[in-house]
Amino acid sequence: MARTRVLRIIARMNVGGPAVQISGLMRGLDPERYDQQLITGFCASDEADYLETQAPDVRATRVGGLGRAIDARDDLRAFAELRRMIRDFDPHVIHTHTAKAGVVGRIAAITSKTDARLVHTFHGHLLHGYFSPAKTKAVIGVERQLAKRSSALVSVGQQVREDLLGAGIGRDEQYRIIPPGLSLPPLPDKSEARHLFGIPHDSFVIAFVGRITQIKRPDRFLEVVRSISKTTDRAHFLVAGAGDLAPLIERACAEERLPITYLGWRSDIENILSTSDAMLLTSDNEGTPLSLIQAGMAGIPIVSTNVGSVGEVVENGSTGILCGTDPKELAMALTDLLSDPVDAEVMGARGREFAEARFGVSRLVRDHNDLYENILRT
Repeated sequence: MARTRVLRIIARMNVGGPAVQISGLMRGLDPERYDQQLITGFCASDEADYLETQAPDVRATRVGGLGRAIDARDDLRAFAELRRMIRDFDPHVIHTHTAKAGVVGRIAAITSKTDARLVHTFHGHLLHGYFSPAKTKAVIGVERQLAKRSSALVSVGQQVREDLLGAGIGRDEQYRIIPPGLSLPPLPDKSEARHLFGIPHDSFVIAFVGRITQIKRPDRFLEVVRSISKTTDRAHFLVAGAGDLAPLIERACAEERLPITYLGWRSDIENILSTSDAMLLTSDNEGTPLSLIQAGMAGIPIVSTNVGSVGEVVENGSTGILCGTDPKELAMALTDLLSDPVDAEVMGARGREFAEARFGVSRLVRDHNDLYENILRT
């Protein structure tokens, strides 16, 4: 029986949720049934490359110009190279991930006149917090047209799907909701992890993990830190991530002497999770955030802005606390956890049970196998 050829395209495999999901699929789909090829661009200088740091076993073909930056000349070269690779591989399924790859990859497929089924995954969306109203309108227009030529649209969460449908992107029957899937390495002893980072054992440690970019609102995070620091000296913040706004946090650490340990980008998520008593997310917009799923699997209660599909990862009042965007509200929720360690521990235990049941790798692979079989039958 001939294998199903799947061409997977993503702009770049920077450390984050999409790279974790794609690596899981490249490793997890049965190689006797699937012949997969992964095409990706290069990460920017301020990003960590997941293939180099976490997944050297995952084979990929690099295409220059397919990365984050928008440049007409480079984009055209990437477009031409994708068309050539589509013709050479002759895939049954072309599955694009993330916004730029979704546009360039699907247009390359359409103009190549391939018979392949087109699938695009929205790991989040660009409808809020990224562009000016005019640019957002243009993005919506492009996505509406590409959705008409797509066999299936994958959303990582219900709210992301509802937002896209509300913008007129795709039809209800095109969508499949496939939450992320991942696993955690074994967690070390808490005291050993805290010793590694030089954090006092009796501190209440609040982790902030992710890209340090505008959409994650590191300025809001700093306001939360300032607010909590006025009421207690027990709270200590651990920041792991890199990005263009990392200097904002570095300056605050140096100039204000805030109780923050800034680690930069780290690959040892197990040490960060073992150190932490709570996880904080302050974003303006999210898909289904990987850091919160990892926190849940580690039994760590969560405090987050209630944006995107966060409400599908955190059960408000049960596995964590969802808030508005006011830093004082976020600070109050963290203070509640700090002052009631028994309740925080109960929330963490519920979070572990919930996350392990819903966000395992085997479920992710099974959902994609079912998706591919279904669209190839039609």
